[in-house]
Amino acid sequence: MGMVSEFKEFAMRGNVVDLAVGVVIGAAFGKIVASLVNDIIMPAIGYVVGGVNFSDLAFELKPASVDAAGAEVAAVMIKYGAFIQTIVDFLIIAFAIFVAVKVINSLKRKEEAAPAAPAEPSAEVKLLTEIRDALKR
Repeated sequence: MGMVSEFKEFAMRGNVVDLAVGVVIGAAFGKIVASLVNDIIMPAIGYVVGGVNFSDLAFELKPASVDAAGAEVAAVMIKYGAFIQTIVDFLIIAFAIFVAVKVINSLKRKEEAAPAAPAEPSAEVKLLTEIRDALKR
């Protein structure tokens, strides 16, 4: 089997396609959550806290300066506000995944709760059962 046909067989398996779809949907969901946090939740929290813009929160380690050649050197900053926003992003995504897994697990439990009817015994088994019962008499 050639390398190309082997790769085609691998790529067309159901699990690989499902994984690819999941990655694409996950990336889109991540962008939606990032927008929700950056554009809706954090400004609202900042307003409630007293007009704080979390994306501007930072601790300056070294101020901006101009070097000997006249080029500007950017300030060295620890941007803890962006870190807080990333934590909120993570918490929302983790909660959404938790809810999705909980729903999937409850659906699986419903499927498991309905046991399948036992299979009808074959003709041979019925005949052997009758013979056994007749011999017991």
